[in-house]
Amino acid sequence: MTGRPDDEWLLRYEGYDPADEPLREALCTVGNGYLATRGAPPEARPGGAHYPGTYVAGVYNRLASRVAGRTVENECLVNLPHWPAVTFRIDDGPWFDIDTVHILEHHQTLDLRRAVLTRHLRYRDDRNRVTTVTQRRLVHMRHHHLCFQEVMITPENWSGRLRFRSELDGRVRNTLVERYRDLADTHLEPVRTSRPAPDCVLLEMRTNRSAIPLAMAARTALVQGSEPIPATIRLRSAPDRIALDLTAEATPERPITLEKTVTVVTGRDHAISSPADEALRGLAGDRHLDDLLADHEQAWRHLWERFRITVEGHPDTRRIVLLHLLHLLQTISPHSADLDVGVPARGLHGEAYRGHVFWDELFVFPILNLRLPDLTRALLRYRHRRLDEARAAARRAGHIGAMYPWQSGSDGREESQQFHLNPRSGRWLPDTSARQHHIGLAIAHNVWQYHQVTGDREFLIHHGAEMLLEIARFWGDLAVLDPDHDRYVIRGVMGPDEFHTGYPGAEAEGIDNNAYTNVMAVRALSWAMEAYAALPARERGELSERLSLDPTERARWKDITHRMFIPFHEGVISQFEGYGELAELDWEAYRSRYGDIHRLDRILEAEGDTVNRYRASKQADALMLFHLLTADELLPLMARLGYPLDPDTIPRTIDHYLARTSHGSTLSAVVHAWVLARAHRERAVDFFFRALESDIADIQGGTTAEGVHLGAMAGSVDLLQRCFSGLETRGGHLVLNPFWPEALGTLEINLRYREHFLRLRINGDRVEVGSTDGSHHSIRVLCRGQTAELRPGATVRFPL
Repeated sequence: MTGRPDDEWLLRYEGYDPADEPLREALCTVGNGYLATRGAPPEARPGGAHYPGTYVAGVYNRLASRVAGRTVENECLVNLPHWPAVTFRIDDGPWFDIDTVHILEHHQTLDLRRAVLTRHLRYRDDRNRVTTVTQRRLVHMRHHHLCFQEVMITPENWSGRLRFRSELDGRVRNTLVERYRDLADTHLEPVRTSRPAPDCVLLEMRTNRSAIPLAMAARTALVQGSEPIPATIRLRSAPDRIALDLTAEATPERPITLEKTVTVVTGRDHAISSPADEALRGLAGDRHLDDLLADHEQAWRHLWERFRITVEGHPDTRRIVLLHLLHLLQTISPHSADLDVGVPARGLHGEAYRGHVFWDELFVFPILNLRLPDLTRALLRYRHRRLDEARAAARRAGHIGAMYPWQSGSDGREESQQFHLNPRSGRWLPDTSARQHHIGLAIAHNVWQYHQVTGDREFLIHHGAEMLLEIARFWGDLAVLDPDHDRYVIRGVMGPDEFHTGYPGAEAEGIDNNAYTNVMAVRALSWAMEAYAALPARERGELSERLSLDPTERARWKDITHRMFIPFHEGVISQFEGYGELAELDWEAYRSRYGDIHRLDRILEAEGDTVNRYRASKQADALMLFHLLTADELLPLMARLGYPLDPDTIPRTIDHYLARTSHGSTLSAVVHAWVLARAHRERAVDFFFRALESDIADIQGGTTAEGVHLGAMAGSVDLLQRCFSGLETRGGHLVLNPFWPEALGTLEINLRYREHFLRLRINGDRVEVGSTDGSHHSIRVLCRGQTAELRPGATVRFPL
């Protein structure tokens, strides 16, 4: 990546190396929250260096496969037909293949401001013909079904027939992730191809089990300058693809441009008669390309006004922050609000985790809450619509309430794998991820934080309180009173760490009393009781009757919030009960032997050992408590439980786990930066930069090519937004307690709190909070013991 200090909005790549292409293609994805397309060249075919991929939010399909002697089912986000497909040939020569020509120049640029991908190359072929190729692509942010691919060919020293092929190619499968390649991968079946007009083709397909129909329509034209040029057009079609071959006479130094406009529609869309009809209607009209591009740029400009963030004096840092925000908004945008979708952990950028929804929204929602809270509300509705499935899962497990799945897809059932492949050993192993019931606690946290930021009582009354109560019922039922401890305990779960699936000799049976889980269960029970008390009397009574919720159950919840067991060892909070009895790992020996030990679990399994024997974590676990809960929240909670923490307990706990974590998840750097920000600011900044580099530098060695790490991208921005600024939304007030690293210069960021559109400015000397004009009520801003009323149109300042 290169970039000039005066242009923070461009992500540039110079040169061509097939080994770099998978990473570039993921990072150069363009999308609009409805669909996204990887940055593979338009002439690319799957295999080798390139992987064309287009994904529409929420389009999943389920297939059965034989794994480890068993039949298992996997639901996957479907790779849709390759709509950008354009290639060319000179006279009767071969179709263009970058890997068979001599490359003279190669530049690729992603314009972050406009979400436009441009590729420029010059090459010499085996007949010494020199050709310049410029390609441009975008997925429209305002008209979310609309896409563009442009290919301009400039002959430099030759003339002859130039033939383009513009195709809608349905010969696609889900084969991006190598370790999934033993699984069934063909999700689409052809329905029909047609040519509704001389310059227009239509491809209709459907998913072969979920039966989601989809249609793509493409209009193709050749122009020189801004004028159409005569071309011979020939149709080529097969059941799963359709193309137009356009041939024109080319002369030196006179560029010929192919313009391809495509619409993508599926049967999940609203207000359509059929996908094919809507795709064709979307191509109708005489909208000029320049006008559509202007609409696209305007939509992005409005988004960037809301998501403005500047780190003065750090252009490279700001460029990566902008890249992270871009990919967040290309995955989750205002278009997502009507789609009934969640937050896919790897974006709409690839096929890792099969496009499933995990807990990454825990790191994404803080960015949305303070800018597009209506979008957070819509994404929480994805969880609410699947509440009945979560209830059914709890009943099947012998519990009441709602047990949300660790991995979710189309309908809310558990999508976690039954087996996973260890690429080091080649063995398929049981997957116990479904024991990560703490996903429900993350959902409860998200509901409550959304309510704190927005004060949205309507959502709390009609959706949020019901979710909180049903999640609380599950945890209230899962917690049992242990006579040995004379406290409530929670057994047989997995914590955020993910390495520890059980105790030595009982590898798949879960662990007991995970500290993060137990504390967050107490918080969830408290939030549920607070939400219940806040409901109007009529709604409270109706909800109680509907859920058969009686005072006895709520009294038990209150007892749990005073008597939950929390394990300790050696003066620190134990990750789980028995953690202190595990063996210490020789970390230096493993680093010396393997170098990269992010996935220590795979290394040990391949050696015939198990990570369950050791004090070793994949990512932050107990430390998540200090990430989600402030000291003002955590210390009183622990004291109420009978575990008053001395001043050194938290820093001792942080140091203990920092030395025993492999950081096998990109989220780990985010959490460690957060928890170190108060006492170890320089180390916090180091982890902040590590979080920034997670994808741009692909620090986990090939994982970004399978899809970006959306939670880490959002989390890195949140480190600036809430962690280093000390920003909280609590009790109807905006609270600031900055620990701003002077090395980062000055932060300027746009936020929305309640009805105020705010501009926050922080450096080592002072904090400024300004509000735009309006008729809304003033808000109270607190900063390090100082209080000020912020009126619309005013600015308040606090010295540090």
